[in-house]
This record gives sequence, C-alpha cells and structure tokens, in this order.
Amino acid sequence: MWGLRHWLQSAATALSNAYLLFPFTRNIYQGKLKSICVPGLNCYSCPAATGACPLGSLQTIFASIRPALKSGTVHAGFYILGMLGITGSLVGRMPCAWVCPFGFLQEMLHKIPSREIEIPRWMTYIKYVFLVFFVILLPLMVIDEFGYGITWFCKYVCPAGTLEAGIPMLILQPQLRELAGWLYVNKIIVLVLFLAIVVFIRRPFCRIVCPLGAIYSLFNKVSIFRMVHHPDKCVLCKECYMGCPMGVKFYEGANQPDCIRCLKCMQESCKYGAISYEVAGLPLIKKRAEEKLSL
Repeated sequence: MWGLRHWLQSAATALSNAYLLFPFTRNIYQGKLKSICVPGLNCYSCPAATGACPLGSLQTIFASIRPALKSGTVHAGFYILGMLGITGSLVGRMPCAWVCPFGFLQEMLHKIPSREIEIPRWMTYIKYVFLVFFVILLPLMVIDEFGYGITWFCKYVCPAGTLEAGIPMLILQPQLRELAGWLYVNKIIVLVLFLAIVVFIRRPFCRIVCPLGAIYSLFNKVSIFRMVHHPDKCVLCKECYMGCPMGVKFYEGANQPDCIRCLKCMQESCKYGAISYEVAGLPLIKKRAEEKLSL
C-alpha cells in the first residue's frame, strides 16, 4: 500500500534533489540553498541536490577545528549542531522514516521477494562506532599536509554519496574518469554490497552503519514526540516486529534507538491498541483496539 509516508518520502527526495539544470551545467548546484542542511542523508555533491547533508557538514566542522585554532578563528558549527539537536529533540529519529532519500531507497528494494535474514542486535551498535571514529575522531585527528582533516565517512564509506554523486558526476564530467582509482572502486563495492544485502535485510545501512541515524537515535527517549506501549493491551503476537522496517521488537519497550517512528506498527500491525504516540506527554489518538472493537 502506497500510503502517506511513502508519498512524503517521495516528495522529500524530489525536493532535496530539485536542481534540474544539472544536465546542462554538468556541475553541482552551489546557490544559497546549499548552505541549508536537509534532515535526511542526501549527498551535497549530488548534481541535483539543493541542500547540504548534515553528516558531511558535521565532518567538515571537526576537520576544520585544528587549522581554525592555529589561525585564531574558531568556527563552532552552532548551526549544524543546533539543527541536529532541534530535530532530534522534537521527533527523535523520525526523519529516517519520513524524509531520508536513502532510507526510502532501501525500503523499496527490500520489497523484492526474497528470503528474510535478521541481524543480531549487537550489530546495531556498530553505527555508533562509525559516528565516533569516521565522523568525529578521524576528521579531527588525522590531517593532511595543509593541516586540514578530511570527511572520512563521505570519502571512504557512504554508499548514498556514491550513488547520488560519484556515479552521476563521472557521467556528467568524463574527464573525472581518469582520476577514478582504487578509492572509487572501493566506494562502488560498498554501494553494490549494500544494494544487494538490502534485498534480504531490513534497512541494513540505517541499522548498522548510518551515523546520522545514530545521532537522531540518542534523542528517541527524550524527544517531544514519543511512541507509547500499552502492556495491558499487548498479547505478544510479534506482528509489530514482523512488519517493522527496522526490525524493532516494540513489545520489548517503546522508543528504542532503532525506532524511526514510521507508525507502521501502530497503523498496520497491531490489532489490539497496544501502540500509540504522544506529544509532550499528551496522548493525541484514541486507543485503536477500542475503535476496532466498536466496528
């Protein structure tokens, strides 16, 4: 069923990549909108991108701290930190479900009929390792001959960047193909690997690797928008887990780090009204079981 969420995901993907002149300019958009971060993972260097990726911007902050200190000018990056903090404080990890283009792609590919493979829970903590090392420590500590760090996650890992920027830019600018070496081959391998395993595993990039999802997940239990579990209504049928795009076992507790607030469990899976949501502690919907039983 192509519901409201999928339409919003489609709209967000289109708006994040609305620069339609790139086939003629053969370059990325560099206008004023590029200084604004989109809430989802969408590569800055995508020729159609109209905004900046918060993950790339965050890496740039840490990569420029050391040269900034040497020159006596410190750029704290309050805008990007504030944007991530405000978004997380309001809705937690909800952008992953409603506006992230790469998350949308993973969900569509997972619809291909295949054998379902589940990952062990410990693997979901790996994304915090990527956040700490590839987004913070390596850009901050490892510098080039000019004293600047590099955006390690974007350069060596991010499959979204390869799909949205790496491949299109080599098509638009053939002269770049001569510069494509082992690093580009490595990025292609990473992309192909994720596109293959996403058919069998629910959102593997989001659950195992994505540092942006890791940041938002830190706010899940304290955000203004929160999911609510009603144990007295729950019959442990596990339908919420079977239908969850992130493999979350909601019956083990609401607002787990991997919950992206897609509301699929509440709207489609749970038949007993055991799942609802609240805003600032105030419930905004009736218990679904009562509604259904009255029909």
